[in-house]
Amino acid sequence: MSQDRIGLSELDAVIAVARRGSFRQAAIDLGVSTTALSNTIAQLEARLESRLFNRTTRSVAITEAGRIFLEQVGPALQDLRTALDAVRSHNAGPSGTLRINAFASAARSALLPLVMEFLKHHPKVHIDLVTEGRLVDIVADGFDFGVRSTSLVPNDMIVIPLGQPQRYAVVGSPAYFEKHGKPRTPSELLQHQCIRVRLPNGAIFPWYFERDAEVIRLDVSGPLTLDESSVVKLAVQEGMGLGFFMEQDVRDEIRAGLFARTLEDWTPPRDKLCLYYPNRRNPCAAAKAFIDLARASQAVEDGLA
Repeated sequence: MSQDRIGLSELDAVIAVARRGSFRQAAIDLGVSTTALSNTIAQLEARLESRLFNRTTRSVAITEAGRIFLEQVGPALQDLRTALDAVRSHNAGPSGTLRINAFASAARSALLPLVMEFLKHHPKVHIDLVTEGRLVDIVADGFDFGVRSTSLVPNDMIVIPLGQPQRYAVVGSPAYFEKHGKPRTPSELLQHQCIRVRLPNGAIFPWYFERDAEVIRLDVSGPLTLDESSVVKLAVQEGMGLGFFMEQDVRDEIRAGLFARTLEDWTPPRDKLCLYYPNRRNPCAAAKAFIDLARASQAVEDGLA
């Protein structure tokens, strides 16, 4: 079979494996067996006469040839899908699948309300939302949209602000503060027990503070290092130490009296979240409708509509 007969499913397979770094996880995303996915990649490599991935029993790594292939195919595949969706929706209205990549906290606080409202008006559209901590190239990885802090968005993307500016929040249980007192300055956190958070890349997330142009970055210490926000919340609630969250992620716990807050004057508003996407000349009907709703929702948020 010639190279010209390569199908969309094979290209989707390459993108999925590269994004996940795992045949098993990519197979789950695609709804196929790991064996079938492995065979698809192996057959494609044979046709291309190039190895796209180096595989061991424990890891999968993209090769240089695979990287070049992905950089060229990812945008082209997205353009092709956009063209197909545009034809499908010409008479029937928005349909097809929109793929969105976001931080988990961003998805909860700013994106999900927008998605729910969108699906009420466009039931023929399917939203595939992927939440992860790492930054991705949304074009190369086959996403229509991304949601991140404004400062993290590549310069060549179109940006729509979402919601209000974010703030960090230092919180602890009332019992913890009763026993240990509240820190009055960020430096006093070094004498407190703090729950550290490990990022997906293995790095420990530092705690950031700012007041009157003074910026402080702290590497705190404490009894626990965790990598999942809900588990950090449980540890804070049990009085194991202080936690450092996005404000919107602990607003309900603060209102319920489960958490108390400190150092508010050191956690001013930061970058807004934003929806971002590449500049395509003819976006599909579903993408255009989603963009229009995002712009209208932000206009209401800003009091302009």
